[in-house]
Amino acid sequence: MEKKIVKKQHTGDLSVALLVTILTIFGTIMIFSASYYYAISNYDNPYHYLTRQLIWLAAGFVAMWICAKVDYHFWVRFWLIAYVAGLGLLVLVLIPGIGADAYGATRWIQLGPITIMPGEIAKVGIILFITGYFSRHPKWITEIKRGILPILLVTGIYGGLIMLQPNMSTAFTICFIVGGMLLVAGAKWIHLGTLAGGAVAAGVVLIFADTSGYRYGRFLSFLDPFEDPLRTGWNVVQSLLALGTGGLTGLGLGNSVQKNLYLPMPQNDFILAIIGEELGFIGILALVVVYLLLIWRGCHIAINAKDFTGLLLAAGITIMVGVQVVINMAVVTSSMPPTGIILPFISYGGNALLIFMAAMGILINISKSADI
Repeated sequence: MEKKIVKKQHTGDLSVALLVTILTIFGTIMIFSASYYYAISNYDNPYHYLTRQLIWLAAGFVAMWICAKVDYHFWVRFWLIAYVAGLGLLVLVLIPGIGADAYGATRWIQLGPITIMPGEIAKVGIILFITGYFSRHPKWITEIKRGILPILLVTGIYGGLIMLQPNMSTAFTICFIVGGMLLVAGAKWIHLGTLAGGAVAAGVVLIFADTSGYRYGRFLSFLDPFEDPLRTGWNVVQSLLALGTGGLTGLGLGNSVQKNLYLPMPQNDFILAIIGEELGFIGILALVVVYLLLIWRGCHIAINAKDFTGLLLAAGITIMVGVQVVINMAVVTSSMPPTGIILPFISYGGNALLIFMAAMGILINISKSADI
């Protein structure tokens, strides 16, 4: 009697789910610690940010589970729709009455209790677009006319709309994602070098074109944050004070001084400073190790993906996480000019958390068919 061969069903890379769970639980704890006094001061409720983050975290786990179950090719089918949807949201946020103004920028669309950040959605849109485009035409990656220029055009449109918010950090994050994906896809070095040079030149122009603008002010505060510690250098100075106070082992969980209305909105972009103050260098080092493990697993999944589509999609997701981790840590430690980039899975923010966790689900699904 002939034996029936049953193909083993892979469960996927469960280490990714484990690492994401560790990061999100740790992030939720630190958000509560960092936001406690700020929430009392502004909302008369110490649990204001915690309860909202827990709701988004629950939604994030559902999104990660769904995306881990759905074949990743399904999402890539909508590569053009995803780009157009991101484009539409980026246009809507600039329309008066639709876009919500806060902190000198218009980066949000307010829908009742829910806030949408088109910039975060644009990151996923560009990843799906590049994956879908080159999955259909893999040989075009080495060509200027059919490969590089179309990608440069769609990236430029995204970047231009995001700069109008203004949000230079998200625009350059998208540029890094695109550059990394082109490198993985097999673009020629001369093409990548030209694009990198153009991006650097554009950044210099954007910073120095208006010496009275906020970008130039932030650049000056990066060169010497203590020159104007009460204005342009305030965030960075408070961040450095927090890190310096924490030392090797920290003051202990919940014992931060800088979160007591010194560091503005400590649960957001500068939450790493609070982690350093409360848990010290050892706490930050442990967090970096978890991030490195997650990025390593992402690279491993991309390298071993069963097809070119899986390779590009996994690479784009991993680059998105890695770039934001590096930029956020560089800003908090005053290693680069201050800019608004959240720390993935750790900083407060429902949009980013939901998108990142859904992306991790896609990464797990890719690993199911990968040779690992």
